[in-house]
Amino acid sequence: MGRDGICAVSERLFTKQVQFYDINYHLAQNEDKNLIFEHWCDFLNYFDSSIRVQFSFLNQPADLEEQRRSIRIPDQADAFNSIREEYADMLKNQLAKGNSGLNKTKYLTFGVEADSLREAKPRLERIEADVLAGFKTLGVQARALNGYERLAVLHKMFHPADGQKFRFAWDAICKTGLSSKDFIAPDSFTFKNGRMFQIGRTYGAMSFLQILAPELTDRMLADFLDLEHSMVVTLHIQSIDQSAAIKRVKRKITDLQKMTIEEVRPDRALCEVA
Repeated sequence: MGRDGICAVSERLFTKQVQFYDINYHLAQNEDKNLIFEHWCDFLNYFDSSIRVQFSFLNQPADLEEQRRSIRIPDQADAFNSIREEYADMLKNQLAKGNSGLNKTKYLTFGVEADSLREAKPRLERIEADVLAGFKTLGVQARALNGYERLAVLHKMFHPADGQKFRFAWDAICKTGLSSKDFIAPDSFTFKNGRMFQIGRTYGAMSFLQILAPELTDRMLADFLDLEHSMVVTLHIQSIDQSAAIKRVKRKITDLQKMTIEEVRPDRALCEVA
């Protein structure tokens, strides 16, 4: 992981990450929904086949003490301290019953393949600027994460319940000879079977969802994320080159026509016998 937020995933794959926030889509009028959907389609179509994209939706246990500190209002040398205290208590009550102790965050990670970091950096920065502009068009607040913030996100994912604080400094890499991965790795990983796993003292399960429904409601993802449980939902998107996509569609059409012909032939044979 670099200080600027570029992560060398492998020798040729380099990624950056953007955090984005909610938009009141379901409360909007139908015309506004259609406009948001059109902008969303344009946003997704920006990513060509050379860009790898992953959406990550994290419901993680919140650090309640840190949240309490963030809403604490210090006293001032005036006559309004009682109002400040009342307002802070109201925020604390809303915090206690608002999210069941979960911190819900959303991220977009994108990556490109290149021969070196020097070659990948200008392209990643250009994609980052376009992504932030696309979110702005959608009316969504977004910001790019630096290397420290990305490591903090990964550390929290790998330590979901042990309460370990993220302690990291860039100069510690040179002093200790460790890599950034050593500062975020959990105490242990245990994979006993194909679905269940254990991270430290936390048990979890992995599920792959394949949707074959003819249509989907726009509430599907929101319903998943509204579950008051610690979870991570990821959507991996890989665009297909236009020429390859056209060939695939034509091949599917040919297969469907072949199936239709094969289903019609037995009926024709029965009619001839009759």
